[in-house]
Amino acid sequence: MKFVRFRDGGEARYGVLEGEAIYAATGDPFSGLTKTGLVGNLDDLSLLPPIQPGKIVCVGLNYVAHVTENDPTRTIPEEPVLFMKPPSALIAHGEAIKIANPENRTDHEAELVVVIGKTARNVAVEDVPDYVLGYTCGNDVSDRVLQRKDGQWIRAKGFDTYCPLGPCIDIELDLTNAKVESRLNGTVRQSQTTAGMIWNAHTLVGYISGVMTLEPGDIIMTGTPEGVGPMQPGDTIEVEVGGIGVLRNPVVAA
Repeated sequence: MKFVRFRDGGEARYGVLEGEAIYAATGDPFSGLTKTGLVGNLDDLSLLPPIQPGKIVCVGLNYVAHVTENDPTRTIPEEPVLFMKPPSALIAHGEAIKIANPENRTDHEAELVVVIGKTARNVAVEDVPDYVLGYTCGNDVSDRVLQRKDGQWIRAKGFDTYCPLGPCIDIELDLTNAKVESRLNGTVRQSQTTAGMIWNAHTLVGYISGVMTLEPGDIIMTGTPEGVGPMQPGDTIEVEVGGIGVLRNPVVAA
């Protein structure tokens, strides 16, 4: 099953996605959704980020070729590299990425995103599937000038609109060889599969749950493959992961 969140008047509602059709749903993703009537098609409704996380935990340098593409001296890390984005960075499918510093190189980073389904602390890797609600597409928008200047990544990746998420959450994605792809103005820029990860998604959930308690709705952005590159106002960036769907966002100056 795939589900979305959409705006109905001033209210946020969940919907079940079947093909391009969205059906209203009662309940919530954590206790269960029940499909009701058809409300429209994917491109007809005002989508929201498919989940509202308390924490956005991000993993850097998790594909071998990406480790050195911006810094040839960098070595493969011995453990997952963690950082965080604020929830205020979230935007939905169709919303504009607002480049905070148009004079700086600001890159797209296509990522598989894990959505936590129940409270997780010190979870063994083999038990991780019991704690995962599903998966979605994310774009870890990154200001490279500030990233180099600061030496850490929170400011460079934490501006409002720098975490597009969606369009839906897929609760049944096969992680073994899911393609992670970005397209800038229709041209493929990144295309790799999850088989190329240094640490797979379940390993990351187990590792991060040993650092911090993960709550229902928290998300983990699992890293980006090689091919990251700059976006400019006027561009359109798409992120597609496996069979989840396409996360599409226009790019403007803030």
